[in-house]
Amino acid sequence: MNNQPLLSIITPTLGKFSDYWLENLLKIEGSVQFVLVYPPNVKIKAIDDPRVTVIVSPYKGEMPQRFVGLLNAQGKYILALDDDDYVHPQVCTAVEKYFQRFPESWVLRLQKLNIDMKDEARIKQAWEEIPDVDQLEICKKTPENPYPYNQGNFQGLLEVPIAPLDKNFDWRYLFWPFINRTDNNGYHFENFNNIVWRNDIIQQALPELSQATKVLGAVTWIPSSGFDRLSGLFVQANLFEKDAIIGHWMPKPEQIRYIDKDPALKPPRFHVISDVLLVKHFPKYGYLWNLVFSKLYGVPRTVGKVMKLKLAKKAQK
Repeated sequence: MNNQPLLSIITPTLGKFSDYWLENLLKIEGSVQFVLVYPPNVKIKAIDDPRVTVIVSPYKGEMPQRFVGLLNAQGKYILALDDDDYVHPQVCTAVEKYFQRFPESWVLRLQKLNIDMKDEARIKQAWEEIPDVDQLEICKKTPENPYPYNQGNFQGLLEVPIAPLDKNFDWRYLFWPFINRTDNNGYHFENFNNIVWRNDIIQQALPELSQATKVLGAVTWIPSSGFDRLSGLFVQANLFEKDAIIGHWMPKPEQIRYIDKDPALKPPRFHVISDVLLVKHFPKYGYLWNLVFSKLYGVPRTVGKVMKLKLAKKAQK
């Protein structure tokens, strides 16, 4: 008998999630495993549900906690979810039907709705029914119609291409880093979270990703943040095939509710540092070089934010 869960939902956490968030997480129906990954020395909330796996990571931080969670994901498919975002309770039905229809796909990109954290009514609004994946038409990008979703609310599955990593490096960044990127336009994605992935694809990439953190000899450098984009692009680079269609994008209504916070409430993060690991491991891809150079201008601003927060804390003492 095969007891493998269909879907593993991976969440790194400090244990500060709300009772409402946990209540809604446990409302997800079907064959699902919930993996909550805590850092060391944090009080673990007791959850009486056999579907929940609790792990204590040896290190604190987004990357080590999520990495440990992915290593322990038993599901055939995985979904990375933060502990303040919400997923549709019938997501497993959509996942199962989709991959039965497209078994070679890497991903099912869920429809995400950004909601202001203060909009409690919209956060708690009842979910609309997910469209039946078996009945959805396929929406293809063509030379005649390069942006099919812009023609209206297409109620079908939009083909999702692999990130165009083979784009050339834009040498203008060496002289003027404020140039707006254009190679990131399109229906491809860079992030990892809130997307359903085939677990075998992820497990194949994880050993390579761990190797990418080695700097010199035994010296290993693990960034504390930025794992979302790092892992999303790393998996695509690891098995890159030009112009490949790696999955589909679900139509509305939303299946993910992403809670948007005021930028002032978010801690400063040097995401460009984790992006550098991509260039280190895959130096041949100009797209990754463009990403790193386009983000360099933000480093001084982030440093300034860190110093401002430190001064504010000293003033409070």
